Amino acid sequence: MNMRTIEITGGATPTISIDGVIDIASIPDLHDALTKSISLHPATVVVVDLDKVVGIDDCALGVLLGAAATARDSGGDVELLCNSVHLRNRLTRTRLDRAITIRTSGDES
Repeated sequence: MNMRTIEITGGATPTISIDGVIDIASIPDLHDALTKSISLHPATVVVVDLDKVVGIDDCALGVLLGAAATARDSGGDVELLCNSVHLRNRLTRTRLDRAITIRTSGDES
């Protein structure tokens, strides 16, 4: 299954919705989508919606960390939206939650 990204810019919070598996083959697309959104929306929180992601590898976690650092350098941030218990557990086991805010759709923005 290929990864697909869709940027949703309606409202005050730019959101990148990702669908599929994020692996080594899809890293360039993920990086490009994050870089574009962060550069178009400096000093803003960019949300990455992982609700349709079925798998994520360690390289992708590195790209997310790098994007968060880039966003913070411009006064913004990256937050992850993840309602999947399985994926949230993976992100917690890798301690990504210590570097990037991970929330569910029920959390307040």
